[in-house]
Amino acid sequence: MPSQTASSLVLNLGNAFGALRHRNYRTYTIGNSISLIGTWAQRVTVGWLTWELTHSATWLGLVAFADLFPAVILSPWSGALADRRERLVIIWITMLFAMSQATLLAIVTAFDFIDIWGLFGLTLSLGCANAIAQPARLALIPNLVEREALSSAVAINSVVFNTARFIGPTIAGIVIKDSGVSLAFALNALSYVAFILSLINLKVVRPEQPTVSRNVWDDTLAGYRYAAEHQGIGAMLLLMAATTLGQRSVIELLPGFAGAVFHRGPEGLAWLTGMVGVGAMAGGIWVAGRKRLDGLTHVVVITVGVSTLFLFGFVSTAIFWVALPCLFVVGFAQVITGVAAQTLIQSAVDPRMRGRILSLYGMIFRGGPAVGALVFGIVGSHLGLRVSVAISAATGIAVCLYGRRREARIAAALEGDGESG
Repeated sequence: MPSQTASSLVLNLGNAFGALRHRNYRTYTIGNSISLIGTWAQRVTVGWLTWELTHSATWLGLVAFADLFPAVILSPWSGALADRRERLVIIWITMLFAMSQATLLAIVTAFDFIDIWGLFGLTLSLGCANAIAQPARLALIPNLVEREALSSAVAINSVVFNTARFIGPTIAGIVIKDSGVSLAFALNALSYVAFILSLINLKVVRPEQPTVSRNVWDDTLAGYRYAAEHQGIGAMLLLMAATTLGQRSVIELLPGFAGAVFHRGPEGLAWLTGMVGVGAMAGGIWVAGRKRLDGLTHVVVITVGVSTLFLFGFVSTAIFWVALPCLFVVGFAQVITGVAAQTLIQSAVDPRMRGRILSLYGMIFRGGPAVGALVFGIVGSHLGLRVSVAISAATGIAVCLYGRRREARIAAALEGDGESG
């Protein structure tokens, strides 16, 4: 029996990391991982700098809104762009812009020229660049691997993202304490170099026929109609919208918890953010080990419920070392929800619609936390951060009820063998 368990574990790990056998995907992932560590270091640094400048939960929400909400405005256009233009070029241009933004932040903070409005404006500019890049980045993944490795590739993307969520804040906490915020921004600027080099070294990308239309807005509306009429994709996007709006915004409010609730400073913030990342990394590895789509819809519904339960646990305690394992489980459950949903959508979508549908997914993934952080940040300023996050966590109850009711229909539309429309 022990040998069978060990063999099963080895097989699951092999399934989880199968996409790395593809040279292009491996090259992309190495550069992306380094860049994401810098990105998370910067996100935590921006959050801490916001708190130091204002000591306001409202401003935490506003700055998070500036970072994430541009996806809501720009994603419809950028999704159509990803279906009409070379995706690597789009990523190239936006990454160069992001590197310039991080460099500028390093300079203005080094000379103490920054105020909250300047930070808001620079964060907004980066949010716009990321909103343009995200559909191209998500839609590029199926071009780098074969279809049978798609689930592994999506999950590895999540593992990389959430490993960076652990490493980046840890680095940021140490750097902010010892050297200040400017160096943290400078390190992020340097991290983009690795990603740009990986893009240069991508050799053969399995192409998809680009969509050509006279009017980009006609293409965008066609994508919306496709999502609304698809019984699985539309419902899954709606479920993800409710989850991200209500529950994922807690990450953007963690600087307030580190400073005002647990009184732990930047190191405490690194611990809180990092624990979410460790849990998410574990969740990504778990879901990547599943070779089949069967049951993934049920997994989405169950993990929303688990996340809800442990978010309530997080806001119910004043003990830092009790809050950390709660955040671990929240990270574990939320990443499984997101990876499973994206895998189902990537597998079912018509390739000609991929950029536009993934722009909707990206809009929800970034826009939901933006709106949630703004709303619950304002609520937190009046009622307290704990009450605010408890209200946001409660949205998971409604999502679970909706998901359970529609689960069979969604699964039938998304868990088939082929791409459906």
